[in-house]
Amino acid sequence: MTPSFQSLISEATRLTQGGNLQAATAAIQAALADAASTTSAASAATRDSWVIDVPARELERETGTSAQPPSAGGRFIAGSHQEASGAREYKLYIPPAASSQALPLVVMLHGCTQNPDDFALGTGMNEAALKHGFFVLYPAQAQSANPSRCWNWFKHNHQKRGRGEPAILAGMTREVMKQHNIDPQRVYVAGLSAGGAMAAILGAAYPDLFAAVGVHSGLPAGSAINVQQALSVMKSGGSASSSAAQAPPTIVFHGDQDSTVHPVNGEHVAAASAGAAAPELQQARSPNGRHYTRRVYREAGGRLRAEHWAVHGAGHAWSGGSARGSYTDASGPDATQEMLRFFLANKLSNLHPVA
Repeated sequence: MTPSFQSLISEATRLTQGGNLQAATAAIQAALADAASTTSAASAATRDSWVIDVPARELERETGTSAQPPSAGGRFIAGSHQEASGAREYKLYIPPAASSQALPLVVMLHGCTQNPDDFALGTGMNEAALKHGFFVLYPAQAQSANPSRCWNWFKHNHQKRGRGEPAILAGMTREVMKQHNIDPQRVYVAGLSAGGAMAAILGAAYPDLFAAVGVHSGLPAGSAINVQQALSVMKSGGSASSSAAQAPPTIVFHGDQDSTVHPVNGEHVAAASAGAAAPELQQARSPNGRHYTRRVYREAGGRLRAEHWAVHGAGHAWSGGSARGSYTDASGPDATQEMLRFFLANKLSNLHPVA
């Protein structure tokens, strides 16, 4: 952590204790932005980085091409959704086979300061969707809802079914399902950082909608309900609320050198879904260079309940991602492909009416 990061966090704590939550939130966002810019600068200097942050306009200037996710063989369209809880824009990848058969849908929630195009570039999810045949929905957080475009995972009014951002995101997912030929048994949600924390909330709040969840560098559902708690769990970890226990099948990726969101949070996310299952342990090295420890949790009948991937030496970044997007670590195991494998091994076996 930099001295600036430390001072901003201290200031946020002081403001929280003084009751000025709006100013405390702004201080937290400034601290995260400072941490991101510092690690990005260090990465450029060493060329051995785990965070690569290339703004879209810089990518266009350096390569002469538009920094848009490739959509050859499919369509990448913009849309918006509005309901009583609020409105959000989104991007949707539609694969070529969309009209001929019911296909899965993966909902991808970006992290702070990111947007759908950036997240699609970094994760390579559209290319995977073209190869394997599924839709990808990228909701966009509004800057008016959060100045740093973070999903508001730490606010109590954005953590429950039928309220706030979970209601908006679930409603958007349902709307896209109605408009396209999507298999309702194979709808999944994944996210990075604040997006990962919101993905965990969505899984806990809407287990009848999402068949499995992917959380990358995120936090457990219900681990914080205000700014002061958010500071604490980001620094030292927090467990899921009792109501969020036994979430849908969940796969977790987290770098063990993450200084933005403490790695123990990833362990707690997996535990909320794993229950009492004992883990199968695997230690290996990715083809790109990073070692990792993978823990697999299964039910008595063999069904996957949870996976936890600890990526050794990695920080706050999408494992195996592309430098075309921000917050990516090309050296790690491929989180996109591993999440897809995990997702497609799970589907809603008993469909319930979606309220």
